[in-house]
Amino acid sequence: MTPQRFATLKKVLDQRQPDLTVVMDGVHKPHNFNAIIRTCDAVGVYEAHYVPVTERYRELTNTGKGSEKYVYARRHNHFSEIGSVLKDRGYQLLAAHLSDEAVDFRAIDFTRPTALVMGAELEGLNPETAKLVDQHVIIPMQGLVESLNVSVACAIMLYEAQRQRLAAGLYDQPRLATEIYEKTLFEWCWPKVAELCQQQGRDYPELDDSGEFQSF
Repeated sequence: MTPQRFATLKKVLDQRQPDLTVVMDGVHKPHNFNAIIRTCDAVGVYEAHYVPVTERYRELTNTGKGSEKYVYARRHNHFSEIGSVLKDRGYQLLAAHLSDEAVDFRAIDFTRPTALVMGAELEGLNPETAKLVDQHVIIPMQGLVESLNVSVACAIMLYEAQRQRLAAGLYDQPRLATEIYEKTLFEWCWPKVAELCQQQGRDYPELDDSGEFQSF
């Protein structure tokens, strides 16, 4: 761990948004899953959530490659599990879904705690999930196609969230709780040591200003 690398990881973690997330409900194509995770990393999402498809498709896994090492992907059996948790935490649940109630995504206040809910690319959002969210949103289109690739649509909306949050100063200082920040920083810096500590039930060593162990 070089001091430069440590400073880079801290800078990225300083801008993570603990109240902006994505829930992938039935996104079954690995390239879409991975593209959404990459965009989450790019705009500062701390953790994402997914409900895997249980029939006809191979199980999605968080492989730990590239940006997936820096965005936690939490697995859930049903949308209602994570949906109720997020609602209790004060999140607005926004589903990319064409309906009579859908509004232009740019009309949304993304500075509020927000979860973007994305469904499968061809089949769309699960009807039960569509009933549980707070608002349906759409991306206006002037062409012949009726919808965008799910990862592209997610990226467009996440960058609108980033634009609003930058203007509101939400990236200007660390927003993660201190305990979560320090735990995450150690796992980013020393993933193999973190895994060993977890296996042995040990606390993570404290890090000094250059990212090295103070004691172990």
